[in-house]
Amino acid sequence: MSATAGARRRTALARFWREYRRNRAGVTGGVILVVAVLLAVLTPLITDPAGLDVTRATGAKMAGPSLEFPLGTDESGRSVLLMVLWGSRVSLLIGFMSALLSMVIGTMTGIAAGHFRGWFGAVLMRITDWFLVLPQLVLALVLGAILGGGVSTIILAIGVTSWATTARLIRAQTLAVEARPYIERSKALGAGHWHIMTRHVLPNVAPLVLANTTLSVASAIVAESTLAFLGAGSGEVSWGGLLRGSYDWGAATSGAWWYILAPGLCIVAVVMAFTLCGRALEAVLNPRLRGVPR
Repeated sequence: MSATAGARRRTALARFWREYRRNRAGVTGGVILVVAVLLAVLTPLITDPAGLDVTRATGAKMAGPSLEFPLGTDESGRSVLLMVLWGSRVSLLIGFMSALLSMVIGTMTGIAAGHFRGWFGAVLMRITDWFLVLPQLVLALVLGAILGGGVSTIILAIGVTSWATTARLIRAQTLAVEARPYIERSKALGAGHWHIMTRHVLPNVAPLVLANTTLSVASAIVAESTLAFLGAGSGEVSWGGLLRGSYDWGAATSGAWWYILAPGLCIVAVVMAFTLCGRALEAVLNPRLRGVPR
Protein backbone atom coordinates (compact mmCIF):
# COMPACT_ATOMS: atom_id res chain seq x y z
CA MET A 1 0.00 0.00 0.00
CA SER A 2 2.85 2.37 0.87
CA ALA A 3 4.57 1.64 -2.44
CA THR A 4 1.37 2.47 -4.31
CA ALA A 5 0.95 5.70 -2.36
CA GLY A 6 4.57 6.64 -3.07
CA ALA A 7 4.09 5.99 -6.78
CA ARG A 8 0.98 8.18 -6.80
CA ARG A 9 2.85 10.99 -5.08
CA ARG A 10 5.69 10.79 -7.59
CA THR A 11 3.23 10.82 -10.46
CA ALA A 12 1.41 13.81 -8.98
CA LEU A 13 4.68 15.71 -8.47
CA ALA A 14 5.79 14.94 -12.02
CA ARG A 15 2.45 16.16 -13.38
CA PHE A 16 2.67 19.28 -11.22
CA TRP A 17 6.17 20.12 -12.45
CA ARG A 18 5.16 19.46 -16.07
CA GLU A 19 2.28 21.92 -15.74
CA TYR A 20 4.27 24.47 -13.76
CA ARG A 21 7.23 24.70 -16.15
CA ARG A 22 4.85 25.57 -18.98
CA ASN A 23 4.14 28.80 -17.15
CA ARG A 24 7.02 31.04 -18.20
CA ALA A 25 6.19 33.75 -15.69
CA GLY A 26 6.16 31.21 -12.87
CA VAL A 27 9.52 29.78 -13.93
CA THR A 28 11.01 33.27 -14.13
CA GLY A 29 9.73 34.06 -10.64
CA GLY A 30 11.09 30.76 -9.34
CA VAL A 31 14.56 31.48 -10.72
CA ILE A 32 14.59 34.93 -9.10
CA LEU A 33 13.53 33.43 -5.77
CA VAL A 34 16.15 30.69 -5.90
CA VAL A 35 18.87 33.26 -6.54
CA ALA A 36 17.61 35.52 -3.74
CA VAL A 37 17.38 32.69 -1.21
CA LEU A 38 20.80 31.31 -2.14
CA LEU A 39 22.41 34.73 -1.75
CA ALA A 40 20.71 35.19 1.62
CA VAL A 41 21.86 31.76 2.83
CA LEU A 42 25.43 32.16 1.53
CA THR A 43 25.91 35.75 2.72
CA PRO A 44 27.67 34.77 6.00
CA LEU A 45 30.07 32.60 4.00
CA ILE A 46 30.95 35.09 1.26
CA THR A 47 30.98 38.36 3.23
CA ASP A 48 32.40 39.71 6.47
CA PRO A 49 29.72 40.96 8.90
CA ALA A 50 32.28 43.28 10.46
CA GLY A 51 31.64 45.61 7.52
CA LEU A 52 28.23 46.42 9.02
CA ASP A 53 29.89 48.08 12.02
CA VAL A 54 29.92 51.87 11.51
CA THR A 55 33.14 52.12 13.52
CA ARG A 56 34.96 49.88 11.03
CA ALA A 57 33.67 51.46 7.83
CA THR A 58 36.46 52.12 5.30
CA GLY A 59 34.67 53.94 2.50
CA ALA A 60 33.93 57.59 1.93
CA LYS A 61 30.53 58.79 3.03
CA MET A 62 27.82 58.68 0.36
CA ALA A 63 30.33 57.70 -2.32
CA GLY A 64 29.04 56.48 -5.68
CA PRO A 65 29.54 53.02 -7.16
CA SER A 66 33.15 51.97 -7.70
CA LEU A 67 35.21 48.82 -8.08
CA GLU A 68 35.64 48.57 -4.32
CA PHE A 69 31.99 49.38 -3.58
CA PRO A 70 29.87 48.28 -6.59
CA LEU A 71 26.68 49.77 -5.12
CA GLY A 72 28.29 52.75 -3.42
CA THR A 73 28.35 53.56 0.28
CA ASP A 74 25.94 54.91 2.87
CA GLU A 75 26.17 57.87 5.25
CA SER A 76 28.72 56.00 7.40
CA GLY A 77 30.91 54.75 4.56
CA ARG A 78 29.60 51.19 4.68
CA SER A 79 29.10 49.17 1.52
CA VAL A 80 25.51 49.31 0.32
CA LEU A 81 26.00 45.95 -1.44
CA LEU A 82 27.04 44.36 1.86
CA MET A 83 24.02 45.79 3.65
CA VAL A 84 21.68 44.70 0.85
CA LEU A 85 22.98 41.12 1.13
CA TRP A 86 22.61 41.03 4.91
CA GLY A 87 19.30 42.83 4.70
CA SER A 88 17.96 40.10 2.45
CA ARG A 89 18.30 37.61 5.31
CA VAL A 90 16.09 39.67 7.62
CA SER A 91 13.54 40.68 4.98
CA LEU A 92 13.12 37.16 3.61
CA LEU A 93 13.01 35.60 7.08
CA ILE A 94 10.30 38.00 8.23
CA GLY A 95 8.41 37.50 4.96
CA PHE A 96 8.47 33.70 5.16
CA MET A 97 7.75 33.33 8.87
CA SER A 98 5.01 35.96 9.10
CA ALA A 99 3.29 34.50 6.02
CA LEU A 100 3.54 31.02 7.57
CA LEU A 101 2.03 32.28 10.83
CA SER A 102 -0.73 34.05 8.92
CA MET A 103 -1.52 30.93 6.90
CA VAL A 104 -1.65 28.71 9.98
CA ILE A 105 -4.04 31.03 11.81
CA GLY A 106 -6.15 31.69 8.72
CA THR A 107 -6.37 28.04 7.70
CA MET A 108 -7.31 26.80 11.16
CA THR A 109 -9.90 29.55 11.59
CA GLY A 110 -11.34 29.09 8.10
CA ILE A 111 -11.71 25.31 8.38
CA ALA A 112 -13.23 25.55 11.86
CA ALA A 113 -15.67 28.30 10.81
CA GLY A 114 -16.73 26.33 7.72
CA HIS A 115 -17.10 23.03 9.55
CA PHE A 116 -18.96 24.22 12.64
CA ARG A 117 -22.07 25.97 11.35
CA GLY A 118 -23.56 27.01 14.70
CA TRP A 119 -22.70 29.78 17.13
CA PHE A 120 -19.03 28.79 17.26
CA GLY A 121 -18.55 29.31 13.52
CA ALA A 122 -20.50 32.57 13.69
CA VAL A 123 -18.23 33.89 16.48
CA LEU A 124 -15.13 32.97 14.49
CA MET A 125 -16.41 34.84 11.44
CA ARG A 126 -17.30 37.93 13.48
CA ILE A 127 -13.72 37.96 14.82
CA THR A 128 -12.47 37.53 11.26
CA ASP A 129 -14.62 40.42 10.06
CA TRP A 130 -13.24 42.57 12.88
CA PHE A 131 -9.68 41.93 11.71
CA LEU A 132 -10.73 42.58 8.11
CA VAL A 133 -12.04 46.08 8.80
CA LEU A 134 -9.06 47.10 10.94
CA PRO A 135 -6.16 48.77 9.07
CA GLN A 136 -3.47 46.09 9.07
CA LEU A 137 -0.57 48.51 8.99
CA VAL A 138 -1.88 50.58 11.89
CA LEU A 139 -2.57 47.46 13.96
CA ALA A 140 0.92 46.11 13.19
CA LEU A 141 2.44 49.45 14.26
CA VAL A 142 0.51 49.32 17.55
CA LEU A 143 1.56 45.72 18.24
CA GLY A 144 5.17 46.55 17.40
CA ALA A 145 5.11 49.50 19.79
CA ILE A 146 3.54 47.45 22.60
CA LEU A 147 5.73 44.35 22.24
CA GLY A 148 8.97 46.21 21.52
CA GLY A 149 11.46 45.82 18.70
CA GLY A 150 12.96 42.65 17.31
CA VAL A 151 12.54 40.27 14.38
CA SER A 152 10.17 37.98 16.29
CA THR A 153 7.99 40.97 17.21
CA ILE A 154 7.68 42.06 13.57
CA ILE A 155 6.87 38.50 12.51
CA LEU A 156 4.16 38.30 15.16
CA ALA A 157 2.78 41.75 14.34
CA ILE A 158 2.46 41.02 10.62
CA GLY A 159 1.27 37.44 11.07
CA VAL A 160 -1.57 38.14 13.50
CA THR A 161 -2.89 41.08 11.47
CA SER A 162 -2.97 39.52 8.00
CA TRP A 163 -4.76 36.17 8.42
CA ALA A 164 -8.38 37.32 8.05
CA THR A 165 -8.46 37.28 4.24
CA THR A 166 -7.08 33.75 4.22
CA ALA A 167 -9.67 32.64 6.77
CA ARG A 168 -12.50 33.94 4.58
CA LEU A 169 -11.06 32.18 1.52
CA ILE A 170 -10.52 28.85 3.31
CA ARG A 171 -13.99 28.97 4.88
CA ALA A 172 -15.62 29.32 1.46
CA GLN A 173 -13.59 26.37 0.16
CA THR A 174 -14.43 24.32 3.25
CA LEU A 175 -18.15 24.88 2.71
CA ALA A 176 -17.77 23.70 -0.89
CA VAL A 177 -15.87 20.57 0.15
CA GLU A 178 -18.30 19.62 2.93
CA ALA A 179 -21.20 19.86 0.49
CA ARG A 180 -19.88 16.85 -1.42
CA PRO A 181 -21.65 13.48 -1.01
CA TYR A 182 -18.66 11.56 0.36
CA ILE A 183 -18.59 13.86 3.42
CA GLU A 184 -22.15 12.77 4.26
CA ARG A 185 -21.16 9.13 3.81
CA SER A 186 -18.17 9.65 6.10
CA LYS A 187 -20.41 11.18 8.78
CA ALA A 188 -22.86 8.29 8.43
CA LEU A 189 -20.01 5.84 9.03
CA GLY A 190 -19.20 7.57 12.30
CA ALA A 191 -16.37 9.93 11.34
CA GLY A 192 -15.77 12.64 13.91
CA HIS A 193 -15.09 16.34 13.46
CA TRP A 194 -11.31 15.95 13.65
CA HIS A 195 -11.29 13.15 11.06
CA ILE A 196 -13.39 15.12 8.60
CA MET A 197 -11.39 18.33 8.98
CA THR A 198 -7.94 16.71 8.76
CA ARG A 199 -8.57 13.79 6.39
CA HIS A 200 -11.10 15.29 3.98
CA VAL A 201 -11.17 19.09 4.21
CA LEU A 202 -7.50 19.93 4.77
CA PRO A 203 -6.14 17.93 1.80
CA ASN A 204 -8.67 19.60 -0.48
CA VAL A 205 -7.88 23.14 0.65
CA ALA A 206 -4.09 22.56 0.82
CA PRO A 207 -3.42 23.61 -2.81
CA LEU A 208 -5.28 26.86 -2.21
CA VAL A 209 -3.31 27.41 1.01
CA LEU A 210 -0.02 26.82 -0.82
CA ALA A 211 -0.80 29.30 -3.58
CA ASN A 212 -2.09 31.88 -1.12
CA THR A 213 0.98 31.48 1.11
CA THR A 214 3.24 32.37 -1.79
CA LEU A 215 1.28 35.56 -2.39
CA SER A 216 1.25 36.32 1.34
CA VAL A 217 5.05 36.25 1.53
CA ALA A 218 5.17 39.11 -0.97
CA SER A 219 2.68 41.12 1.09
CA ALA A 220 4.64 40.39 4.27
CA ILE A 221 7.89 41.64 2.74
CA VAL A 222 6.19 44.86 1.68
CA ALA A 223 4.68 45.21 5.17
CA GLU A 224 8.07 44.72 6.82
CA SER A 225 9.64 47.29 4.52
CA THR A 226 6.84 49.74 5.30
CA LEU A 227 7.19 49.25 9.05
CA ALA A 228 10.95 49.69 8.85
CA PHE A 229 10.57 52.83 6.74
CA LEU A 230 8.15 54.22 9.34
CA GLY A 231 10.69 53.58 12.07
CA ALA A 232 8.97 50.54 13.60
CA GLY A 233 11.30 47.92 12.18
CA SER A 234 13.20 45.10 13.86
CA GLY A 235 16.35 47.14 14.42
CA GLU A 236 18.32 44.77 12.17
CA VAL A 237 19.68 45.63 8.73
CA SER A 238 16.85 45.08 6.24
CA TRP A 239 15.75 46.43 2.87
CA GLY A 240 13.12 48.60 4.50
CA GLY A 241 15.67 49.86 7.00
CA LEU A 242 18.00 50.85 4.15
CA LEU A 243 15.22 52.85 2.54
CA ARG A 244 14.60 54.54 5.87
CA GLY A 245 18.30 55.38 6.17
CA SER A 246 18.39 56.82 2.66
CA TYR A 247 15.39 59.00 3.51
CA ASP A 248 16.85 60.20 6.81
CA TRP A 249 20.13 61.22 5.20
CA GLY A 250 18.55 62.88 2.17
CA ALA A 251 19.85 60.47 -0.46
CA ALA A 252 17.23 61.65 -2.95
CA THR A 253 18.09 65.34 -2.61
CA SER A 254 21.85 64.78 -2.50
CA GLY A 255 21.89 62.64 -5.65
CA ALA A 256 22.84 59.37 -3.90
CA TRP A 257 20.54 57.35 -6.16
CA TRP A 258 22.38 54.08 -5.47
CA TYR A 259 21.35 54.20 -1.82
CA ILE A 260 17.66 54.21 -2.79
CA LEU A 261 17.78 52.14 -5.96
CA ALA A 262 19.54 49.03 -4.60
CA PRO A 263 17.13 48.09 -1.77
CA GLY A 264 14.13 49.36 -3.72
CA LEU A 265 14.88 47.13 -6.71
CA CYS A 266 15.45 44.15 -4.41
CA ILE A 267 12.02 44.61 -2.83
CA VAL A 268 10.36 45.01 -6.22
CA ALA A 269 12.14 41.99 -7.73
CA VAL A 270 11.40 39.61 -4.84
CA VAL A 271 7.78 40.74 -4.45
CA MET A 272 7.26 40.36 -8.19
CA ALA A 273 8.85 36.90 -8.11
CA PHE A 274 6.60 35.71 -5.28
CA THR A 275 3.57 37.11 -7.08
CA LEU A 276 4.50 35.32 -10.31
CA CYS A 277 5.04 32.05 -8.47
CA GLY A 278 1.77 32.43 -6.59
CA ARG A 279 -0.20 33.07 -9.77
CA ALA A 280 1.49 30.13 -11.48
CA LEU A 281 0.72 27.82 -8.56
CA GLU A 282 -2.87 28.99 -8.56
CA ALA A 283 -3.17 28.25 -12.27
CA VAL A 284 -1.62 24.79 -11.92
CA LEU A 285 -3.47 23.69 -8.78
CA ASN A 286 -6.87 25.10 -9.74
CA PRO A 287 -8.37 22.96 -12.53
CA ARG A 288 -10.68 25.81 -13.56
CA LEU A 289 -7.67 27.98 -14.46
CA ARG A 290 -5.84 25.40 -16.53
CA GLY A 291 -5.66 26.33 -20.15
CA VAL A 292 -6.16 30.02 -19.40
CA PRO A 293 -3.68 32.05 -21.54
CA ARG A 294 -0.62 33.07 -19.54
